[in-house]
Amino acid sequence: MKRRYIFLSILLVVIFVGGLLTGTMLSNQNQHENKLTKNAPYSSKTPVPKELPKLDKTQSKVLVGYVQDFRDPNQIDYSKLTHIIFSFVHPTKDGQILFTGDHATKNLRSMVANAHKHHTKAMLAVGGWFHMNGGESYGYFSAALANPNSQSKLADELMGVVERENLDGIDIDFEHPRTDADAKNLHQFMKTLGDKLHAQNKELSIAVHSKIHAQTLTELGYVKYEPNMFQYVDYVNIMAYDGQWDGGYHAENLSPYPFSESIVGYWSNLFDAHKLPKEKLVLGVPFYGQPADVNIKQVSYEAIIANNTENAGKDSVVMNGTTYYYNGKSMMTRKTELALNHGFGGMMIWELGLDAKGKYSLTNTMYESVTAANIKNYYTLKK
Repeated sequence: MKRRYIFLSILLVVIFVGGLLTGTMLSNQNQHENKLTKNAPYSSKTPVPKELPKLDKTQSKVLVGYVQDFRDPNQIDYSKLTHIIFSFVHPTKDGQILFTGDHATKNLRSMVANAHKHHTKAMLAVGGWFHMNGGESYGYFSAALANPNSQSKLADELMGVVERENLDGIDIDFEHPRTDADAKNLHQFMKTLGDKLHAQNKELSIAVHSKIHAQTLTELGYVKYEPNMFQYVDYVNIMAYDGQWDGGYHAENLSPYPFSESIVGYWSNLFDAHKLPKEKLVLGVPFYGQPADVNIKQVSYEAIIANNTENAGKDSVVMNGTTYYYNGKSMMTRKTELALNHGFGGMMIWELGLDAKGKYSLTNTMYESVTAANIKNYYTLKK
């Protein structure tokens, strides 16, 4: 027992001395650290966070969407678009424009307001294939541009609606100039209208035929443009679809990838030859399916997805015994990359009201590809 007490006494002494030495060492260390901290100079610079890409819509590749005048403007996701184009107002032979009704004017105003909330440019398309007074719009547009007075009046009418409706520009959809006179008159009109719009810091775009035969993939001669005309426009929206009518009815030629490849090649070469910036070129894609049976109507991409969501990964599908040809998500990505890799300024959609909602949306698919290209370009320019 005595030895036990002696051992415990020695152990207590060791613990006490060890604690005393440890406390002294920690105190000295803290004094040293405080001294260093006290004497250390403070930096006058605030750390700068890593710069993130500023994907300003006005400086990015464009994603242009047409929307028909009967669509509900509140059902559109404007955040994905740089431009939205209201379709259509109809030209008259004496140079006036006609809306299809009060609903069209109301929808236009709602579209403009919604677009501007998302910093999306709102434009108005003139022309289209059909005219509200019947038949094709070609005869009306051709006659309006053939006469200097009606041509001037049409330009003034369009400038008036731009100011009245707070638009960001006009899109001319003359389908299609067929003679040398048509091409010359269109050239003069685009110069006149372009000068007026640009003086007001507004934009001018033009929707053009693909100029490629979908069956033979060769140049079409019956649609005529004067290439120098394109210097007066901000964007050239290429309608790279509706090839099913070339060389007889072939639904599979609606807008296959080889067709788009030939179109991109043709317009790239044309703009290079005339020393025009290819950033003006915008490749169009369809948001609808073409039926193999010519007597059956087209269907929207939304209807194709409603039938089966797996159709998003395809380019053709059989529904109700009929084969429909269209462009699915993978095809839209391929086409977007094709256009942007050739120096095009962006992509165009016909038509927004035909798209599916949510994760199957083709607009979202194209937006992701365009955004990726914008980020890549941003960091390339920063190097």
